[in-house]
Amino acid sequence: MAVHSLRGFRDLLPPDSERFAAIEAAAREVFALYGYRELRIPTIEMKELFVKSTGETTDIVEKEMYSFTDGGGREVAVRPEGTPGVVRAYIEQNLSQSGRNAKFYYIGNMFRAERPQAGRFREFEQIGAEHIGNASPFADAETITMLLKLLEKAGLPDCTVDLNSLGCAECRRNYRQTLLAYLRGCQARLCEPCRGRIERNPLRALDCKIDGPWLAGTAPKLALCPDCAAHFARVQELLKLSGIGFRVNPGLVRGLDYYTRTVFEVRSSALGSQDAVCGGGRYDDLVKSMGGPSAPAIGWALGVDRLAMLLKDRAAPGGDPAVFVIAAAKDAADRAFRLLADARAAGIAADFSDFGLSLKSQMRSADKSGASFALLIGEDELKAGTVTLKPLKEKGDQFSVPFPDAPSTLSKLLNS
Repeated sequence: MAVHSLRGFRDLLPPDSERFAAIEAAAREVFALYGYRELRIPTIEMKELFVKSTGETTDIVEKEMYSFTDGGGREVAVRPEGTPGVVRAYIEQNLSQSGRNAKFYYIGNMFRAERPQAGRFREFEQIGAEHIGNASPFADAETITMLLKLLEKAGLPDCTVDLNSLGCAECRRNYRQTLLAYLRGCQARLCEPCRGRIERNPLRALDCKIDGPWLAGTAPKLALCPDCAAHFARVQELLKLSGIGFRVNPGLVRGLDYYTRTVFEVRSSALGSQDAVCGGGRYDDLVKSMGGPSAPAIGWALGVDRLAMLLKDRAAPGGDPAVFVIAAAKDAADRAFRLLADARAAGIAADFSDFGLSLKSQMRSADKSGASFALLIGEDELKAGTVTLKPLKEKGDQFSVPFPDAPSTLSKLLNS
């Protein structure tokens, strides 16, 4: 019986895998511009880490997290997101004492047992950035600017930004009572999950996929304290100064309990109704609540699967060889193999099939390879010490060059 992949999991094949690699390369280039360094976090952590940081009433913890008891009797979980692991590493490894800006990024697979849909899988790749230890609105503006720069570099320009502020702990404490009273009054209209958790965390209803849309227009709005209002106003000023267009969206909450003050989402109309490409926000209290120093922070996470889906109509970079080497005679195999090595030494992507196959079979493979040129060595070329160059993508006559000159000739043709 054939063994199939699990629902919500998939093989990432070319050209999708090449598109993922290009997004990752663009991200690394942008992170270097902004002074971020890579941090690689474990795939499995203690379950308690995600419960305490992400929140007991979040969908991730209540319904989506893959958790189990390991052989040592410990409750562990496969990471559903990256921020808790980064914060844990920041505390455990004393990264606050390094004397450098605590700017980190991660690239890795996350796991959530949610319903698969367009651009969403149970195993998915995230690129995330965390700037820890900077309470300034300049850090907020830089973080959002960097994210848009990354999306543009990856090939998705002209995105829009939704912006909101959730205030500080005191703002939220006051708002919680107001919102709870309102939700109690319309409890019969709420979905079952929201009715079950409004007493524990009424703000979760605002992020509910069912109740959130109508609550956005009817629920009371959060009132910011003077400090939070000034911070939010300054963030907006700095984004305008940077030429970043945005929309203040009072209904934007984000789905994790640790967010404070600035929250944001980047949207693209190319995704239809599921138009959020990525998002993030401040989490000024998270590091301290997990036993670390008082360290305000801001970050975001980008779903690479969703971004790659938006870029699917663009040609994937790389993958195809520039040239395809063919041995058109039995005795030409060694010379053809040497030509492969010479081409690659010159920085030219080269490939072949099986030098023992017929010329027709090798040419068929060359046509399917996507190469621009075929390099043929047969009996005549062996005697003359030459290589025949045959265009595959564009019309043109084939021609011969001396064997030692083949790589340099190819480089000129490819560059032109």
